[in-house]
Amino acid sequence: MTTLSLSSARTPTSHHSAPGVSVHPPRFFHGQTPAAAIFRIAAHKGPISREKAAQLSGASIATVNRNVAALLAAGLLLERHDLTTSGAVGRPRVPIQINHEPYATIGIHIGAAVTTIVASDIRGTILGGIRIPTPAGPQHGALTSIASSASAFAARFRRTFLWAGIALGGQVDPTTGTASHHRLQWTNAPVGHVIGKALNVPVSVAPHVEAMAAAELLLAPHESTHNGESSNLYFYARETVGVALTFAERVITPRGGPGSVAHLPSGSGVLCDCGQRGCLEATVSEDAIMRRAIDDGIALSSGPSLDELIKLARAGNTAAAAILTDRARTLGKVVATLRDLFNPDHVTLGGQAFTSYPEAMRDFAQSFDQTTRSPRRNVLVTGFGNRVQEHAAVAVSLSVLHADPLNAQLL
Repeated sequence: MTTLSLSSARTPTSHHSAPGVSVHPPRFFHGQTPAAAIFRIAAHKGPISREKAAQLSGASIATVNRNVAALLAAGLLLERHDLTTSGAVGRPRVPIQINHEPYATIGIHIGAAVTTIVASDIRGTILGGIRIPTPAGPQHGALTSIASSASAFAARFRRTFLWAGIALGGQVDPTTGTASHHRLQWTNAPVGHVIGKALNVPVSVAPHVEAMAAAELLLAPHESTHNGESSNLYFYARETVGVALTFAERVITPRGGPGSVAHLPSGSGVLCDCGQRGCLEATVSEDAIMRRAIDDGIALSSGPSLDELIKLARAGNTAAAAILTDRARTLGKVVATLRDLFNPDHVTLGGQAFTSYPEAMRDFAQSFDQTTRSPRRNVLVTGFGNRVQEHAAVAVSLSVLHADPLNAQLL
């Protein structure tokens, strides 16, 4: 695979964990250079004229022309002569767009139970993907297995892969690309090194909830909710729970790693692995939901399957519906508490706890309203639906290129 070459002089935060492996922290923000703005506009709105790019970016037409020329030379843009307005004279009249067909990135979301591997073009459009069980056992063997699956998947595409992005839970060090994950029993696992070496591309590794917030910022069409000085609280719930904050077009990344809401008190009597009762993750995770279904005697013909539990609820099984609505009420209370604490301009809800059974969102809203001390406003469910994990991995794989396209130069 041909790779992007990031000069160490231009990217001093890069970390070379081993010869041939280059780990770079993701850049979860809108790049402020004219080149980044033009690249972003072309990705979302192209094909587009240089005049329109100048209008949307606020840059002068001379600045746009210089940066378009540089992006064309780097192979990241191409000119659409076939779309030139009849009678127009000169190259500045030729529309431009992202040169997306030759290139791709690999995104990997490592979940507690399932790992998702996707290929994306450099606009952020997903080209295809696979899901595999997250390997159990020693961390090096598990990572090697994931890397092998990613390499075999990438071989299906006749494209030049530029980058790999990995999103996962636990404590992640984006500088070294290592991660410690309690559920997987990983400690300082060399995630970036193993996967970057197998794919022979630069790699970025990020906490998965921050990556999901980045996907909303960098890839979602509703960019207006993140413009200027606005703030957003992203709340995720599926097998794990987590939060991330976005402010002024940047995902806030604490130096010590993301905080945890896993052990927030939920008011339930469920026993957590930590020894306490009522911890949020132990109450609302998919494992917890299925344990309650079994304890309540709900007959599941295919074993502990959340999909079947949802089907039963939709078919009129009141016990199944009660479990799902109770989870929604618990989440409504917790999200309202966090919203009141941080008072963001917007709240985005992501994860299958919100998207797989939307019938319970009325219960979520009622619980939210009963808990909050502020008017409920701008609380939205992610537009990525049940594919939020895939888009999070894509955001990691594209963040460096989108933040600074000319310093992530093509060879």
